[in-house]
Amino acid sequence: MQKYYIEGSYPLKGTVKASGNKNAALPCLAAALLTDEAVLLKNIPEIEDTHVMLDILKLLGAKVEKKAENEYQITTKAITTHEMPVEESRKVRASILFAGPLLARTGKVILPPPGGDVIGRRRLDTHFHAFKSLGAQVEIDGIFQVKAGKLVGDDIFLDEASVTATENAVMAAVLADGKTIIRNAASEPHVQDLCDMLNKMGAKITGMGSNILCIEGVKTLHGTEFSIGSDYIEVGSFIGLAAVTHSELEIQNVSPDHLRMIKIAFAKLGIHWETDGSSINVPSTQELRVCPDIGGMIPKIDDAPWPGFPTDLMSILLVVATQVEGTVLIHEKMFESRMFYVDKLIGMGARIILCDPHRAVISGPCRLRGSEMTSPDVRAGMAMVIAALCADGKSTIHNVYQIERGYEKLVSRLARLGAKIKAMKE
Repeated sequence: MQKYYIEGSYPLKGTVKASGNKNAALPCLAAALLTDEAVLLKNIPEIEDTHVMLDILKLLGAKVEKKAENEYQITTKAITTHEMPVEESRKVRASILFAGPLLARTGKVILPPPGGDVIGRRRLDTHFHAFKSLGAQVEIDGIFQVKAGKLVGDDIFLDEASVTATENAVMAAVLADGKTIIRNAASEPHVQDLCDMLNKMGAKITGMGSNILCIEGVKTLHGTEFSIGSDYIEVGSFIGLAAVTHSELEIQNVSPDHLRMIKIAFAKLGIHWETDGSSINVPSTQELRVCPDIGGMIPKIDDAPWPGFPTDLMSILLVVATQVEGTVLIHEKMFESRMFYVDKLIGMGARIILCDPHRAVISGPCRLRGSEMTSPDVRAGMAMVIAALCADGKSTIHNVYQIERGYEKLVSRLARLGAKIKAMKE
């Protein structure tokens, strides 16, 4: 186990390349189970969550070869089991994504409850309702058992626009008999990446980017080569970091279309950037001031399913707001425990009123002081790193495994930009 040791109040400067989208890489790795042929995936982020998914593939009988940095070839010709490994499944919530392809591939899957961030209740019901609609039988007794003699297409209405449930339903439906329509489907860029990859493998999916997906089942899928898109959550994290440390950063490998709602939200805090093709330039001279709503009202920034502001950036935005002149309401609507790290920010000197589990009022700017913290989840952990880098003095962050589940080689990348950060053994 490691911890981060950080000295704050140093401006950063330089260029950083955005990693591949973690939330696209995870379902695409699982989707390799849907064919006997080799699947070459590029731009896979080298993070804990993808490494756990690769370990699970190996334990299921897949052959995994690292062809180059961020490139893996997966061949699943010899799948030896439909039973998910317990220990590895509990390390990462994305282990649930193996349910759909294993069900389609073997007709059965036995799955322990998945792990992941403790940010509130995260329902699994939608996954199993979708499987039932396709003809599967589900038994729940401490573990989940899903069986299907044959999957048959259906018109499915998801009871929530869950990203992973949409992905599981798609992966089960591509090899089902007949046509499947998934309504109230999630439409995030990572869902689109998965569908694009499956289409390259021979699937017939239309409606990507909308909340209605149409899938014509096919008999078999073939191998492919596919490159994961860039991680707009990581890009947003670096934008926030640049703003609060008054740093000039160029962020490369960006998909600007994925930043449109993010740009609107950051603009409410006086933060802007320039776009140049697939790069963005965040200037060091930002007028960090809340832009009030019409009539001088306190603005609200809230999250929503795509194309709304992403929930995974709410922790980052909250830290940024502590360094901005004015008052803003942050409304986290999707998870009831995501804000339970703000007491650490208050201890650093932030002026935050936590109204309830979903809403916080932040008044800034305020000087933060270095502190000792423990990362509760991926995004709150990155928010703590940003807070420490703009704070006066020294900070220590424990349980950084959580951070490294979602941010590739974070210490070395930040150090190259001039950050005073070290990883040390506990």
